Amino acid sequence: MLKVISTKQVRLGMFIQELKGSWIDHPFWKGAFKLDSAVDLKKLQNSIIKEIVIDTSKGLDVENVSKITPTAPIQTPAKVLASSAKRMVNDKKNAFADIEDLDTLELGAIIDPPSLLAIENPSDAATLANPERQRAKISASAEREQAKRVINDSKKAVATMFDDARMGKAVSVGAAMQMVDDIAASVDRNLGALISLVRLKNKDEYTYMHSVAVCALMVALAKELGLSESEIRQAGLAGLLHDIGKAGIPSDVLNKPGALTDEEFSLVKLHPERGHQLLMQANILDEVVVDVCLHHHEKVNGMGYPHQLQANEISLFAKMGAVCDVYDAITSNRPYKAGWEPGISMQRMAQWEGHFDDTIFKAFVKSVGIYPIGSMVKLKSGRLAVVIDQSQKSLLMPLIKVFFSTKLNLRIKVELIDLSNPFEQDTIVGHEDPISWGIHDINEIWGQA
Repeated sequence: MLKVISTKQVRLGMFIQELKGSWIDHPFWKGAFKLDSAVDLKKLQNSIIKEIVIDTSKGLDVENVSKITPTAPIQTPAKVLASSAKRMVNDKKNAFADIEDLDTLELGAIIDPPSLLAIENPSDAATLANPERQRAKISASAEREQAKRVINDSKKAVATMFDDARMGKAVSVGAAMQMVDDIAASVDRNLGALISLVRLKNKDEYTYMHSVAVCALMVALAKELGLSESEIRQAGLAGLLHDIGKAGIPSDVLNKPGALTDEEFSLVKLHPERGHQLLMQANILDEVVVDVCLHHHEKVNGMGYPHQLQANEISLFAKMGAVCDVYDAITSNRPYKAGWEPGISMQRMAQWEGHFDDTIFKAFVKSVGIYPIGSMVKLKSGRLAVVIDQSQKSLLMPLIKVFFSTKLNLRIKVELIDLSNPFEQDTIVGHEDPISWGIHDINEIWGQA
């Protein structure tokens, strides 16, 4: 039986099914686990998470706690969109065929990179799934300056778009589509350049830059899934407008430097429905755009919001939006929390059982890389390095900058290494958290030419 209890009621021996609250307030790597550590108990009680869901069939119970009663879906025009979700997913089954057959990214294995590809032919399977994407047209460093211009222009345009929506003015679809095309062009030239740069947004511009980031991630994911050009543009536009509802949320709540109150959090959770209303008012009726705006916070286990949709009730594009939205949120600095390192973020997302569609998540990992640009990794030699670009040959052998010796516990001369070079003997053994090594300039290291 599932029960919602306050963190004050938690005790050792309980099985935690879910931590209720914002994604980036999540204090643990796993979303479902048995609480058997006093350290973890203290960590939970000291966090800003106020409620959790326990499963009494797998752990200890408490008395006088109400059973969870799922809220009935709100009957809005968007429910019609949800009813077409199964049809949309079925229409896309062929697009997933190569991913399902390769099965190169076992989610559990992402946590353990050495055993990442437990298949017969690792070298073939580690290659990027889409043949057209196996070779970046230009390097990340070559694309960086142009990507910066695209980001700056898009940030200003999105800010204007949000201000217009806030004042009840119509949102220009034409201007939004031009942004999507510019962002998509940068992603096409080099997948990681813009995505890695947009992650470095400061906390004051998070709301606007987040829209740019999710647009880029949606475009990259749509390309990985083999969607058509028109669908890729739809996905990008949906990413750009997915959080338009936040235009109706007070900025002092969105940018609050501390934990939100229950009332404030409930207010923020209204943004999908407010976004839906704004899109209707602006006569933006594209099914994909409206659906992603309304349902990007749904989870496949039915415990998302606003409609508690489950699995096949959630459309392909909304599932894509959920992954892209969360990844950018947890890797970005927020007013109340520093962002997680990209590779660590991927590990944690892989362990949040019931949140994401497995097929979509596997494709997402392929689109940004098992070791995204900006990830800090440990090598077999004991050195630490930061990923600066994806390899042309394999997801497991990126281009890196070595800069630290764990054996000497000190910085060493920066060395550029292409792990896909057949003469290179060193290999990655896992992700590392920069903070645990006292490294606070990881972004500066990979960003240096």
